[in-house]
Amino acid sequence: MSSIQITPDISLDENELEFTFVRSSGPGGQNVNKVATAVQLRFDLNKNQSLSDEVRQRLIKLAGRRVTVDSVLIINANRHRTQNLNRQDAMERLINLILKATIKQKARRRTLPTKSSKRKRLEGKKIRALTKQMRRPVSD
Repeated sequence: MSSIQITPDISLDENELEFTFVRSSGPGGQNVNKVATAVQLRFDLNKNQSLSDEVRQRLIKLAGRRVTVDSVLIINANRHRTQNLNRQDAMERLINLILKATIKQKARRRTLPTKSSKRKRLEGKKIRALTKQMRRPVSD
């Protein structure tokens, strides 16, 4: 029972990951029709104890449609022609997704435009209006 250390606080137990191998589309010739090389990685977010609620919520938001109603994250990997490379690719993508979820984004502070930016905007509008006014036909 080995575990994968992602951060000092977060680790994944290999028993929490479920790999399913399916036939892949794409390159491979006749091999595509015979060998199940594509990997579907399933990771139940509720079963992992090392993920904090905050990180779990950010992970669900980042993953989007890849998370089921039951909070199971599904990653499909079929970039490579071998099962082993696709398995590694799925693992790397899961780890990168979890690492992204650990980063807390700064809250955006709402700011108001400065007086000079307002003035510049209004001056630009006046110049544009004058240009358009000069294009109009002259009335008698």
